[in-house]
Amino acid sequence: EDYVGFATLPNQVHRKYVKKGFEFTLMVAGESGLGKSTLINSLFLTDLYRSRQIPSPEECVVQTVEIVKQTVDIQEKGVRLRLTVVDTPGYGDAINNDECWKPIADYIDQQFEQYFRDESGLNRKNLQDTRVHCCLYFLSPLGHGMRPLDIEFLRALHDRVNIVPILAKADSLTPTELLQKKQRIREELDYFGIRIYQFPDCDSDQDEDFKLQDMELKRCIPFAVIGSNTVVDINGRRVRGRLYPWGVVEVENEKHCDFVKLRTMLIRTHMQDLKDVTRETHYENYRAQCIQSLTHKLTRESGTDFPIPSVPPSPDHETQRLIREKDEENFLLDEENRKQKSREK
Repeated sequence: EDYVGFATLPNQVHRKYVKKGFEFTLMVAGESGLGKSTLINSLFLTDLYRSRQIPSPEECVVQTVEIVKQTVDIQEKGVRLRLTVVDTPGYGDAINNDECWKPIADYIDQQFEQYFRDESGLNRKNLQDTRVHCCLYFLSPLGHGMRPLDIEFLRALHDRVNIVPILAKADSLTPTELLQKKQRIREELDYFGIRIYQFPDCDSDQDEDFKLQDMELKRCIPFAVIGSNTVVDINGRRVRGRLYPWGVVEVENEKHCDFVKLRTMLIRTHMQDLKDVTRETHYENYRAQCIQSLTHKLTRESGTDFPIPSVPPSPDHETQRLIREKDEENFLLDEENRKQKSREK
């Protein structure tokens, strides 16, 4: 059978994206003291929070929600990942937490708006993706289920971002309490109609090990985690964990918590799907609303059912420069094509 060569296309795509690198934006939300910073450092084996200052009790009385963004470039086996972690200090810490989730929702919408503007502009070649691909929402192990604030937050954001619920400080619960807590949270998510990130169905050609792993991940929701950056020595074996009078809780021991499963889902198996769902669902919904809003506005202004877009204003200097660069690129490309055809003749 003759060999054409298009079977190498996956290799070409692989080389292109490895050279370009990957971007991922992760948001963490939840009240203070649940181990958000520790978990992020444990997940990516880095220290993103060296300069953090803990607010005083007086500041917490009038605490406002901040949006703190930190970016770090991570490289592993020649693959570069630009990780952006969006933290939300102040969320749920004030005495009055009325609508404290609004700054977070506004931030997510602002990233959609910025991407929509950049995508509609001329400089699409250098398009940067700052959209939030995943939100880890930390739930307190105290109480019987979710708090009203948790429910309000999740209902406000589940149509904007992929939400992955995290049950923090799992070592404060017994195994029986942990199972009951997870079941109660799943029931409340269903009762209040909160749509968290849904794992995609496995393809029929996937191997059985992957299917079993996927089933395990689905059963773990919400992920019960323990975070620690402390290395403990256990009979000559060094592990990350927490030392208690009755023993050691290991962060990466699947019998102790779901940290390994969360890391597997977030980084090794579903990171690209989180980005795809953001692009194909959450961003497309926002984009459709923007286009619909613009269409209604033009319809009202034109007074017709088929509005004619108004003539855009004269391009500014930056736009003119980009147009000239594009023209030069096209000219050089045409010249190269003509030379190639001449050589072939």
